[in-house]
Amino acid sequence: MKVFVTGATGFVGTVVVQELIRAGHQVTGLARSDAAEQKLRAAGVEVHRGSLEDTDSLRQAARAADGIIHLGFIHDFTNYAASAEVDRQAILAMGSELEGTDKPIILTSGTLLLTPGKLGTEQDRPSAHATRHSEKAADELVERGIRAAVVRLAPTVHGEGDHGFIYTLIELAREKGVSAYVGDGSNRWSAVHRLDAAVLFRKALEQAEAGSRLHGVDEGSIEFKGIAEVIGRHLNVPVTSIPPEQAAEHFGWIQFAAAADTPISSDLTRQWLDWKPSHIGLLEDLEAGHYFTR
Repeated sequence: MKVFVTGATGFVGTVVVQELIRAGHQVTGLARSDAAEQKLRAAGVEVHRGSLEDTDSLRQAARAADGIIHLGFIHDFTNYAASAEVDRQAILAMGSELEGTDKPIILTSGTLLLTPGKLGTEQDRPSAHATRHSEKAADELVERGIRAAVVRLAPTVHGEGDHGFIYTLIELAREKGVSAYVGDGSNRWSAVHRLDAAVLFRKALEQAEAGSRLHGVDEGSIEFKGIAEVIGRHLNVPVTSIPPEQAAEHFGWIQFAAAADTPISSDLTRQWLDWKPSHIGLLEDLEAGHYFTR
C-alpha cells in the first residue's frame, strides 16, 4: 500500500514508518520543516511538505494514498483546545478524500480519556469530559462509509528516546529532589513499548474494521508508586507521597496523569488482530538505565 503518515518523524511515528517499510508498504511522511524532510528521506521515505493546519495539503496527500496513519498532534498543553480542534479538522479533511473507497484511516487517541477507576476495554467510549476529538471525528467518518479505526495508546509509550510522561516525571524528580506519587500511589497506569505499538498500527492499517477501537497496551495495570520508586532509586532521591490537594502544585501540568487511575485491557485487540507484544515492560525498561542518562 501507499501509506501517508502524519507525525512520521515523532517518537512513535519513526518506528511505525520502519515497521511499514519492513512489511513492504511504500510510505509518504508529512514534513513541515527542512529538518523533518531530511530525516524522512534518510529513512527512505517520500516526503509531503505541509502541516496539520494546512487542510488543503492534507487532502492532496490523502487523495494519493491507499491508506493513512494519523499520528501527528500539536502537543501544546497551554492551549490544548486549539490543538484538539486542529486535529479534528485535519482528520475530517483527510477522511473526506477516502469517501466512496475502502481505504483505511487509522487515528490516534489515548486510554487516559476513558472513565477512570474501572477497567477500560475496547468497547468503552471516552468519558464525557474528554478533551481530544479524534474518536468523535472517527465516528463522523464511519457514518459516511469511511473505514476509520482508532488506536488508543497507553499514557506511557516507552523505549529509548522517550520524551513523554516518564521523561517528564524524571526531570521533575531531579528538579524537586523527590520522586513523588499521589496519595497511596495505588492508581494504575498502562504501558506499551513503542516497537510493539508500531506493529499494532501496521496491523490496524491492514486489518482493522471500521469503527473499531484498539488498545495499544501491553501492561494494563502498573501502580504509579512502583514507577516512582524506580525513579527515586536511580536518581538517589527520596520517594514521597503527595496529598491529592497538593498534586497540582507539585506536578504542574502533568498532575492529571500522575493522579489518573485507568487500568486497561487489550484482550480484544490481541484477539481481533493477533497482536502479540513481545518487548520488555516499563519497569524493566526503566531499570535498563537509559532514561536516566542525559
